[in-house]
Amino acid sequence: MAFVCLVLAAFVAVGQRSHGTGKSAAGVTFKLASIKATGSRRYTPEEIVAATGLQIGQAVTEDDFKTAVQHLGETGAFTDVRYSYKYSGEGATLELQLSDNSALVPVSFDNFVWFSDQELSKTLHQRVPLFQTQLPLTGDLPDQVSDALQAMLIERHVQGRADYLRAADLDGPVTAFVFSVTGQHILIHNVDFSGANPAELPALQQAARQLRGEEYLRSAVHTRARKDFLPVYQQRGYLKAEISAPQAKVVEESAQETTVDITFPVLPGPEYKFSSAQWSGNTVFPAEKLQALVQLKPGQPANAVQLEKDLKAAQELYGSRGYMAASIKPVPQMDEEHLTVGYRCQVQEGEVYKMGELEIRGVDNRAADRLSLAWKLRDGDVYDSGYPQRFLQESASSILNMNQWDTTVHETLDEKNKTVDVTLRFDPRPLR
Repeated sequence: MAFVCLVLAAFVAVGQRSHGTGKSAAGVTFKLASIKATGSRRYTPEEIVAATGLQIGQAVTEDDFKTAVQHLGETGAFTDVRYSYKYSGEGATLELQLSDNSALVPVSFDNFVWFSDQELSKTLHQRVPLFQTQLPLTGDLPDQVSDALQAMLIERHVQGRADYLRAADLDGPVTAFVFSVTGQHILIHNVDFSGANPAELPALQQAARQLRGEEYLRSAVHTRARKDFLPVYQQRGYLKAEISAPQAKVVEESAQETTVDITFPVLPGPEYKFSSAQWSGNTVFPAEKLQALVQLKPGQPANAVQLEKDLKAAQELYGSRGYMAASIKPVPQMDEEHLTVGYRCQVQEGEVYKMGELEIRGVDNRAADRLSLAWKLRDGDVYDSGYPQRFLQESASSILNMNQWDTTVHETLDEKNKTVDVTLRFDPRPLR
């Protein structure tokens, strides 16, 4: 039996390296007897062998081994690939030593509605042996997945193109690979909820009406669900309610358009009752004054939506005294035995802000001058966040016919100088 270690010192693929040591046996043809793969904790030896493209029993040469190792390196799944082989009268045994790449991000499929999640995972793993729920940030493994998805679409006679993008927060690192189909309109027909309590179902269905007829993208629809559907539960005290990503079912399709029904799995969780609110960090206003703004009463369902509104009213109260950066953080204290919740409302008052510059836009100079003269907050006065709306409702109405204007107030905080610049914008309403 002979043993040969091969050198690929010049091969670098996607910032990765494949190499060995010893002398080459170029030009010699062998029968491939076996492949051994070690070193990876993420992939099984069978998955790695399948990813090489080599078949046991085939006739191979050193170039075939180089190609297989290069293919593994270019996937991006490994930071290092080493190989050697030994041969005898029975054939050659290829040995692979690999190191996993830890720079991976999750995978999501946005609108492959013709396949279940289980079917997607199973078929992709069959066609791309190194496919898992995460993909490397470098290498061509994402392209292999995209090609496999394209083949699945063609076999399903779907006229669309499989593609992907690297999702990231603004100026942040890549957080996911999102695969989607373009060139095919996928519209929502009906929305349903599995696991929802009958009492909440009418409110959920009412909130879901706006989704009907819209383009289906799982990520976008799931974001809408958290915004529009979760409050249905949160205002009823179901503080741990979860609404999972929707499942889509094709109900009608043509060459350019597919219609789907979608179902949101719902896990309501337990209903909590409100017990109390405790205040800390407040010096400007006594706890009694802040507590008077909380409409929740002990024993009522813990309406998290209402509590958020009440705490916003408390922040506005601070704004009326110039505390524009005041914040209130409610920390829930849950009693799982009695299913009650109390809140520790932590107040950070910050510093007092004063009036800065006033700018009035949208009206002629004469009207702007009159409005400026009527504005009572002067440069250096303690700012009152409620004053602009009172000004528009009271003082401005004596100068302008407010039925003819749409108004907006924009406040710009100067954190360094602790001032607030105010812009009042007047836009003429269209004639009817």
